[in-house]
Amino acid sequence: MSQLYVEAYGDTAREPLLAASSNIVTTSHDSDNEGDVVFERTLDASNDHRKLSYEEAVEEAGFGLSHGLLLVVCGWANASDAVEILCVSFLLPTARCDMQLSSADMGLLTASIFLGMMLGGYMWGYLADQTGRQRVLAISLAVNGIFGAVASLAQSFWLFLLLRILSGIGVGGSIPVIFSYFSEFQPRMRRGAMISALATFWMAGNLLAAGAAWLIIPKTFLHIELGWLDFQSWRVFVVVCSIPSLTSALIFRLVMPESPRFLMEAGREEEALTVFQWMYKLNHRGDLNSFPAAGLVIPREDGDKGDPRIRVRCSQGIYHSVKRGLAPITQLFVSPLTSRSIALLIIFYCISFGFYGLWMWLPELFKRAEAGGSPCSNMSEAQSYENKSCYPVKTAVYMEGFITAASNLPGSIFTILLMDVVGGKILLAGSLLVSSLSVFLIYEVLFPGLLQWSGPRSSNHGKCCFWATGGL
Repeated sequence: MSQLYVEAYGDTAREPLLAASSNIVTTSHDSDNEGDVVFERTLDASNDHRKLSYEEAVEEAGFGLSHGLLLVVCGWANASDAVEILCVSFLLPTARCDMQLSSADMGLLTASIFLGMMLGGYMWGYLADQTGRQRVLAISLAVNGIFGAVASLAQSFWLFLLLRILSGIGVGGSIPVIFSYFSEFQPRMRRGAMISALATFWMAGNLLAAGAAWLIIPKTFLHIELGWLDFQSWRVFVVVCSIPSLTSALIFRLVMPESPRFLMEAGREEEALTVFQWMYKLNHRGDLNSFPAAGLVIPREDGDKGDPRIRVRCSQGIYHSVKRGLAPITQLFVSPLTSRSIALLIIFYCISFGFYGLWMWLPELFKRAEAGGSPCSNMSEAQSYENKSCYPVKTAVYMEGFITAASNLPGSIFTILLMDVVGGKILLAGSLLVSSLSVFLIYEVLFPGLLQWSGPRSSNHGKCCFWATGGL
């Protein structure tokens, strides 16, 4: 999916901002064309009196340790979202027995977090544009982790479902905002590869969720019974899955800086300059020079963002707040962005439908196949579990899930290395083609009698093909 984020920036995301000759001292008389000069400098030997635009400041800050730290922190947050989304798929094989769920109930439970993401996605995005990326990330990650952990205490299906929806509202904020926040620290020449690297942490979250399920859910000694509280091992797994989100929220709240682009658009020049100085210091360790600029060029047209007077006027009525919040959507469908926006929306919808539609049900399908039945058998009615036990859990279900998650690794590495070489369009088209073909292979090997090569073990080959290319 990482190509979609790069395509959203267009081809300019990979164009160098500074030409090789940008170090030459020029004046406004050097060229009659305004666009020919990247930096307009005076003949003063010192550059400390310059004012830089956002893109120029990002380039001057350099590339190095600060971007590595950002990648680790933002990557951990991205992985925490993956863990929270995918944890439901791994608890279904045992939770369906403990909570006596039908296939319809499991379908609702699987869809619950995505419903929350739909409700929270745009709300958090709007707040991120008004109050700041860092603050919204800290709050949305906290919402995700808190409600995810509290869900482990729910003894009824409907309460568990409600808490998962509330957790999804938090996930809907952190996923889009984390990519916006991260990309606004990146220089243009590195942006495509770094966004691809950040997307790779989603695979790490897959592995973490699958590995935790493999280690925790089969352990029967984790069962605790205290009056009304029947705390099975899968509930411990739910609590563990909330830890990455809570730790990420704490890190963003206490350590991470605000996006310099947001600060500049909000007219907070001194704070933005402090962030660029922090980046420069980390990227030029051992260099005694300071960030080579005395100030930043604040865009006049966006200078009212963050102005409390603007927020007061908007708060006078819900209608005006909603109208102001929906205004940015219309910009996506204004020429020349209309065709690209519609195409990306369709592509992203199809990828999400195929990826999550298969992944969220895989552990349950594995269990049905391991039991010797058809993965697509009709189980819409709730079954009686009075004389049955959910334990011992067959660990093969989680082992196969872990292997499937690990199959993302080749595609992720391939994307990082080739994103800025061949471009996102070619990688996206190729991965979608191979993934779609492998889906038919999954169908063939899951149904005995259609092919001699059948059964749950052989089906791993088809699924690994799908997720290996899905990692692109």
